[in-house]
Amino acid sequence: MPTRTLLTSTSLADATLLTHTEQGRDRPLLVWAPGPGFRMVSSAVLGGGIGEREWVINAQVPPGYDRLDPVAHLRDLAAGAGLTGPGVGLMTAASVADRCHAEDGGVRAVVTAGIGVRGWAAAPGVGGVTVPRPGTINIIVSLPVPLTDAALVNAVATATEAKVQALVELGADASGTPTDAVCVAAPTPTGPGTGTGTSPHADADAEPFAGPRSLWGARLARAVHGATHAACAGQITA
Repeated sequence: MPTRTLLTSTSLADATLLTHTEQGRDRPLLVWAPGPGFRMVSSAVLGGGIGEREWVINAQVPPGYDRLDPVAHLRDLAAGAGLTGPGVGLMTAASVADRCHAEDGGVRAVVTAGIGVRGWAAAPGVGGVTVPRPGTINIIVSLPVPLTDAALVNAVATATEAKVQALVELGADASGTPTDAVCVAAPTPTGPGTGTGTSPHADADAEPFAGPRSLWGARLARAVHGATHAACAGQITA
């Protein structure tokens, strides 16, 4: 189980590196626990989708991870770290200790990456993986402003574009790895409505855009690009 030295902070820069034991070895577990008051969008197997979330974990697992219960495994790791309530769980065989941070205008990103297995998303004749496996480029982003549901989805697209840009600039000849994952967090709207566009006055204090040419989308793109570039640099071999 994880070592319980958890530090709770609303800042992604203060994410805590704990350890958990897997196959007889201590392995890193990155924990960010901002607490209530955040909505997140994620492709993660645990806590994916859009909703209120209180924490994010990124667990390093052994290469060739083949457990068929990743959701239960992540829940156990979160509980062992003292986390309660809803959260997001990511996995990776890449080095979590070598995570890379970047910040731009209040947007923060942390990326863990291992790109030994990579390729283009539209490669012909592939597919069919039915059991979620640990992603090898995991992106966690925090914004200081609320986003509408549409903007949260837009933020995932922007983060993905920035990741691909970094890979192409590094000469990776790939759009990512087959199992990349992303999580974007933003404060819960506090104005009229719920931030979900369900009333005429909803989203009054939430940013409606997060594309790469919007104010916050551009900041997000630069932060993700910087962290991804740093995390993947040196992993490209001829």
